[in-house]
Amino acid sequence: MNVSLILIILLVGAFATYLAGDKLASKVALFFGLASLGSSIVLLNHYNLGENISFISQWITQPNISFALKADGLSMAMLLLTTALTPIIIFSSFGNQYKNSKSFYALILFMSFAMAGTFLASDGLLYYIFWELSLIPIYFIALIWGNGDAEDRKKAVVKFFIYTLAGSLFMLVAFVYMYQQAGSLLLEDLYKLNLSATEQLWIFLAFFLAYAIKIPLIPFHTWQANVYQKAPTVGTMLLSGIMLKMGLYSVIRWQLPLAPLAAKEYMYIFIGLGIAGVIYGSIVALRQKDLKKLLAYSSLAHVGLIAAGTYTLTLDGLRGAVLQMIAHGFVVVGLFYVAEIIFRRYETRAIAEMGGIRTQSPKFTSMFLILVLASVALPTTFNFIGEFTVLYSLSQINIWFAILGGTTIILGAYYMLKMFQHVMLGETNSKVFADVTVNEGITLVLIIGVLFFFGMYPKPITDLITPSLEEILTQINRIN
Repeated sequence: MNVSLILIILLVGAFATYLAGDKLASKVALFFGLASLGSSIVLLNHYNLGENISFISQWITQPNISFALKADGLSMAMLLLTTALTPIIIFSSFGNQYKNSKSFYALILFMSFAMAGTFLASDGLLYYIFWELSLIPIYFIALIWGNGDAEDRKKAVVKFFIYTLAGSLFMLVAFVYMYQQAGSLLLEDLYKLNLSATEQLWIFLAFFLAYAIKIPLIPFHTWQANVYQKAPTVGTMLLSGIMLKMGLYSVIRWQLPLAPLAAKEYMYIFIGLGIAGVIYGSIVALRQKDLKKLLAYSSLAHVGLIAAGTYTLTLDGLRGAVLQMIAHGFVVVGLFYVAEIIFRRYETRAIAEMGGIRTQSPKFTSMFLILVLASVALPTTFNFIGEFTVLYSLSQINIWFAILGGTTIILGAYYMLKMFQHVMLGETNSKVFADVTVNEGITLVLIIGVLFFFGMYPKPITDLITPSLEEILTQINRIN
């Protein structure tokens, strides 16, 4: 039994969902989503028992390319994030009607397949193929099933597609160059390369361009808010919950260990870029009148802090970044789902048209408040663990980084609580707000349960990821 099983389940699931027809598509997709989660948990148990669940096979002889999937603590954590959020995202969509739903749900599973492949691949070309494959389904999901004016939506989605594709081409050039040096694209072989400082700088920058657009970091973020707003909520959840983590994960797995000299030389610049994203995202979020756009800029601020943590090149920084990636994945999916629940009833995302919901739906108000508090890293929530660890790692580099990075908590609390006040409190709204359905309640309770459980007991995840991160740090520090 090895990790290729997850990819097979998700790929077969995508085809089965399409063939099931519109009526059964959502249920078939949910079944395969849950099957991939169950298989991931079984594989995790095998991994914890010390079994080798990686997979490697010669794929192309000339050039020398392998179909290699690496299962270590880091990739297993990201795989579990993908397979846990996929069924939650599918289940959350049950309250909506989609035209041609067989294609819609098949694309969700295909996107999960590509994202899982990106987290597992340990051959450069295979990784690049999965990286690009994940872009195709979200392009169609946002374009066909998105919101608002079709022409505006097309512009936003095409800009995102071209931006991401163009950035990735630089990464492909870096892989081609490294293949010429190593004669292989296996991660282990690339780690052994003895590249000069200049070579490492160019490789570092080529990877950075691809990852900075995907995460996104400022000034490469201009596609993000519009796509998050125009995509259907399921698409926004996939983008913010899982897809942007591909960029952050890849910084740790590929960029830093392959170009450690450049990472150390320009550390302050890249930490500064991450922290600039925190401050910029928070200030712009304050000015938003559209609920989805506010959450998009809030996400930009949070991922800026995660990126700053990765570039500290410390164990605390890397560990905090991975913990925060997983926590952010769950909380941002929960918040976008709340925006969708409100839209189902009020058919608006304008904050000014909301308010007074608390008196009509106290249960929903309580769950929304918990997600808001988790987002601003309240102690006992999962986000607090990751954010505190990242801020601690920044203080080890320079106390001012930690102080500036900490503005995410202060500004985040201000704009999130202000938003909650305008959306939920005040005089009872003249529009009727139906209480949450059973499906909506289950989805929110599942997300809140994860945030509280790992907020109070993060040990299973830290134990899982720490050995892999220590290996990566050893690789980063091999040249002093």
